[in-house]
Amino acid sequence: MKLPNFLKQRRLIGGALVLACMQAGASVMGLLRDRALTKTFPGLDTVDVYISSFRISDLLFQVTVMAGFSVALVPLLAQYAAKNNQKEMSHLLSGVMGIASVIFGAIALGLFFIFPSIAPMLVQFEGESLTLFIQFGRMTLLSNFLFVFGNAFGQYLITIQRYWIYGITPILYTAGTIFGTLVLTEQYGQLAPMLGTLLGAFLYVMLRLGAVLASGCQIKASLWHPDLPQFFRLMFPRMVALGALQLQLLLFDTVASGLEVGSVTINAYARNFQAVAVGIAGIALAQSAFSLLSQAAAKKEYDRFWIYLRKGIGILLLVTIPGATALVFLSPVAAWLVHLSERLTIFHICIVLYAISIPFESINHLLLRAYYATKETVTPAVFSVVNGGIAIAISWALAPLIGVYALALGFTAGQIMQMLGLSILLPHHIRNKQEEKSWWRKFFKFG
Repeated sequence: MKLPNFLKQRRLIGGALVLACMQAGASVMGLLRDRALTKTFPGLDTVDVYISSFRISDLLFQVTVMAGFSVALVPLLAQYAAKNNQKEMSHLLSGVMGIASVIFGAIALGLFFIFPSIAPMLVQFEGESLTLFIQFGRMTLLSNFLFVFGNAFGQYLITIQRYWIYGITPILYTAGTIFGTLVLTEQYGQLAPMLGTLLGAFLYVMLRLGAVLASGCQIKASLWHPDLPQFFRLMFPRMVALGALQLQLLLFDTVASGLEVGSVTINAYARNFQAVAVGIAGIALAQSAFSLLSQAAAKKEYDRFWIYLRKGIGILLLVTIPGATALVFLSPVAAWLVHLSERLTIFHICIVLYAISIPFESINHLLLRAYYATKETVTPAVFSVVNGGIAIAISWALAPLIGVYALALGFTAGQIMQMLGLSILLPHHIRNKQEEKSWWRKFFKFG
């Protein structure tokens, strides 16, 4: 039997399968974590606080660190990987990681001291829940500081297509939270899940560091590389985009924390199940394609670039539509897995609304990396902001009328609009790139 054309791209599918397997493992661990949290703290008030406490630290981390790592580091590393220049790859990684740790560390330290003052503006918790939110929020700053190094190492591993360690470390990170919840709660009470999270973050960094060093990379203390100006130029639009996304999540929790107790948890867990399908299909394939797309763009091989993109979208449609349908029918099982069967009706409707977004968000991950591979970050930033703006507006307006369902509805509407905008403008962007290539060759009489 002959395979469809989009299933014949071995380099693309091979990496995607490894990442998909690892993402599936991480998703299973995530479900076990969610179940451990809800079973250990059945009132859901502690779980609400735990989930919400990551938002402000994640906002800071995404804007100051991942804005650069996610859009610029792989394409910049790929230009040296295409030339087998290991020395420059090591220098670039060291410089980017050094400056990122200094910037994030300085801001995080300041935020640590003012956190009690700003916490009441972030959530609607009161009393002991607010006190716990402040404790957790401060601890998440430390875990994200560790992730500065872990994620820098991860982008390097993606560039050289070493996916096993990259994929297994999120599993161990989540295992740390489960360990803390199940083993440390008797001794440390409500702080136990966060202590486990810090342990998992440490393991995450150490394993990735070992893999990077084993690949031949030489890490040195550095705060500079000649590519850093371009790195910062590429990251600024992404800072706006990720800021909008994290603000969306923060406002989702702000809205949900003012609804019935458990609304934060129900929304987050429904979104987590949606993220399982997106992670296994969309993120895994997008990460696998990122280095290939970046190297094709670096060599100006846009025909090959389109082959990777078209086949990637075909695979995503083949996988995500049945996956979304299956999730809807399996929502009672999902509720049982995370110990929410008593709230099945609400949870099921949230699952349905989030499931609709699965194909759209999965394709968005691939389209975003197609833009980043060509070192274009402004257009993706604009549509990410549009996505977040639509999601926030719908959620804020409809929450008084339909409660927690407004969050899932807003999220899905934002993903649809982002996919439409990115897909419509990408061909025009690539045509401009090809014309630049033709002009360059004609000017210098290369072809």
